[in-house]
Amino acid sequence: MKASLRQDLPASIVVFFVAVPLCLGIAFTSGAPLFAGLIAGIIGGIVVGTISGSPLGVSGPAAGLAVIVAQAITELGFEVFLLAVFLSGFLQIALGLLRAGVLGYFFPSAVIRGMLAGIGAIIFLKQIPHAFGWDKEPEGETSFQQVDGENTFTELLRAYEHIDWNATLVATVAMVILLVWDNVLGKRGGFFKVVQGPLVAVAFGIVYQVLTTKFAPSMAMGAEHLVSVPTPDSFDEAMQQFTTPDWGAISNSAVWVMAATIAVVGSLETLLCLEATDKLDPHKRVTPTNRELVAQGVGNSLSGMIGGLPITQVIVRSSANIQSGAQSKLSAILHGVFLLLAVMTIPAVLNLVPLAVLASILLVVGYKLAKPQLFVTMFQRGWAQFIPFFVTVLGIVFTDLLKGIGLGMAVALIVLLRRNFQNSHFMHAEGKDSQTGQHSVHLRLSEEVTFLNKGAIIRELSEIPDGSSVIIDRSKCVDIDHDVIEVIEDFQTNAKDRGITVEVVTG
Repeated sequence: MKASLRQDLPASIVVFFVAVPLCLGIAFTSGAPLFAGLIAGIIGGIVVGTISGSPLGVSGPAAGLAVIVAQAITELGFEVFLLAVFLSGFLQIALGLLRAGVLGYFFPSAVIRGMLAGIGAIIFLKQIPHAFGWDKEPEGETSFQQVDGENTFTELLRAYEHIDWNATLVATVAMVILLVWDNVLGKRGGFFKVVQGPLVAVAFGIVYQVLTTKFAPSMAMGAEHLVSVPTPDSFDEAMQQFTTPDWGAISNSAVWVMAATIAVVGSLETLLCLEATDKLDPHKRVTPTNRELVAQGVGNSLSGMIGGLPITQVIVRSSANIQSGAQSKLSAILHGVFLLLAVMTIPAVLNLVPLAVLASILLVVGYKLAKPQLFVTMFQRGWAQFIPFFVTVLGIVFTDLLKGIGLGMAVALIVLLRRNFQNSHFMHAEGKDSQTGQHSVHLRLSEEVTFLNKGAIIRELSEIPDGSSVIIDRSKCVDIDHDVIEVIEDFQTNAKDRGITVEVVTG
């Protein structure tokens, strides 16, 4: 990881600035103390990032759990809810040890790509009001129906009626900085490659706020348009922000039901984001799913113990991490360290960051996830790929993440049944050259191969020793799912780093 510090350090700072308002916003949406969101972000970065095997994934409080968390806090109280979070972590660890992580491989790539595009569309739509200075909806809210009674689209109309020209100016300048850095300066390398555009945009926002507050108060951003990190006046007040669970409620059956709900929903969201993050990884590395569940479980138990929200891997921060050039999980860990240091030492500086600047950064992230070209590409792959993809996008935009994924999966299964799905098998034979010591692996795919076979194929390919010679025989395939083709292509890309030679026989 040290070798990638040059890329990971600036990426971690970008993710740090993106994470601060999201942690606070998700806590606000969940009806929890704001500091609970920051605790989850810190633990998600440092603890989960350290244990996890995900090279580019970032963990923290998740918008997908906000409704469940809000309901739990209302019904149980915050301290009893923390006990449920603590227990959910042990349940997740058990799921990891029982190898439940394999479930993540049973989601077709059309649905995963639809999830990425849907999240991108939601990020883009939700940030437009913030870019114009309409900050009534907290950052981190991703559901169609909002806490302020509006929905994603009516909020756009409200933003048009309440434009703050100072925020609009800041967002516009920040967007220009991002686009120029991304399309012109960043390609020159050197300083412009190390210092990312989002960092410059954030620095501009802070300088703007400092200067206008002092010399042109009428142009300064109001407090409601800035990041709002809790700023305790003393060490004792800071310690009071940490809350411990109500251990006496351990026998309450409602606590165990909530713990199981958080564990199952959180694990599902993590596995989905894990799959999506691996697809965005330029090196096409494969994250060990069971290890990820254990890492999330440890993080959730610790978070619940000291007053934090539930933790999952989150696609918004992971996407920002990848787009900022991160190369290893050091970036995720450092972002957690920066969260901790900033909350302890410079919360007042964080509170100078305009939400409009962060909106500009997230607008770029959202656009890159939901590029129009992606829709064209999926359409060109045929209806069997496009329909589940598009239904997933619509489901996420008009409901929420998990419901959208559910709709996409339902359609994918219908398409699968319509194609008269048949179980497929493949044979894996391995030998070793007595002279060179090189392993020779022959993997033969049968006539029908679908996304349901993806997990087994990924597992077999990941266990091939480095430096092997591999033949992948597709000559007998009559129908091979695009998911499996992607697995083979990703393996070919990753094989170069592992010294593996690959030959694909197509008939």
